[in-house]
Amino acid sequence: MQCRSISIFGMEKNTGKTETLNYIIRRLNAYQHRVALTSIGIDGEKSDQVTQTPKPEIVVPEGMLFVTSEQHYLQKQLLAKITDVSESRTALGRLITAQSLEAGKVLLSGPSTTGGLKRMITSLAANGVQTTIVDGALSRKALASPAVTDAMILATGAALSINIPQLVRKTAAVYRLISLPTMEEAIAEKLDLIEQGIWGIDETGGIHDLGIRSALMLNASNRSHLTRHGNRIYVSGAVSDNLLEQLRLSEEKICLIIRDFTRMFALPETVDRFLQSKHEIRSLYGGKLLAVTANPVAPSGYKLKSDVLREEMQKTLGIPVYDVRELKEYES
Repeated sequence: MQCRSISIFGMEKNTGKTETLNYIIRRLNAYQHRVALTSIGIDGEKSDQVTQTPKPEIVVPEGMLFVTSEQHYLQKQLLAKITDVSESRTALGRLITAQSLEAGKVLLSGPSTTGGLKRMITSLAANGVQTTIVDGALSRKALASPAVTDAMILATGAALSINIPQLVRKTAAVYRLISLPTMEEAIAEKLDLIEQGIWGIDETGGIHDLGIRSALMLNASNRSHLTRHGNRIYVSGAVSDNLLEQLRLSEEKICLIIRDFTRMFALPETVDRFLQSKHEIRSLYGGKLLAVTANPVAPSGYKLKSDVLREEMQKTLGIPVYDVRELKEYES
């Protein structure tokens, strides 16, 4: 595995994200790959704090590093050796880096900001970690950004929809955003420094502030300002349905530039209408999706046909799709 960091992101609760994580841990441990684990939410709990349904717990093998808060480190169910204590504090205390001395269960709660996560990944790599696995959180998908981790694995499943064609469409919509074409490096480096507002890029690559602080402030009266420096427009923050609909009405072909797929909050149907109007969307950071895992079982107990689901999704996406539960049964 050549990725220094991988995030696992679930499209919905109960799509098998933790089962995916546990499977990867078992496989990497078999190859003696030096791995560290952390999370951008709280993971490893016995039950979901919202739905109160049972959740698979995270099992760490002997010798593996993990990063979690002081509060959750004290709740671990294994012997471990502390290798580092961070100077910065989180809501659950300082971050503890430890190495397991035996196999056992842990609760993970790692850095709460993208900056903190990037620094932690860099620090772990400097200390011999080959891959840091970041367990994602549905409500905090920005930390799964390709600006933070090198690659990602997407967990989807019947919890998102029990209709296979609809489930495939929803998953494909996210995959298309992850796979957006990127901007040329020189312009991307300039735009990377911008944290707020909507900006125009002229023919020479010059960057111009359009005086619109966010997509929420865009309306019919200031829409005409968008193209005064050219048809390439960078939105540093969230992209909404309203923004895409306003831009879609432009007579010029618009090239909308977003930071990465995590900034897209418009509905898939709105994105499709925008692209079908001959406009385009590019991102600063191209995402690398390694694989998709599909959980055919819905929280209600309804079960999709795994082979049909995987075949349809793999045919549409063109990348490997796995039923992690079947892999677990095969491995055991």
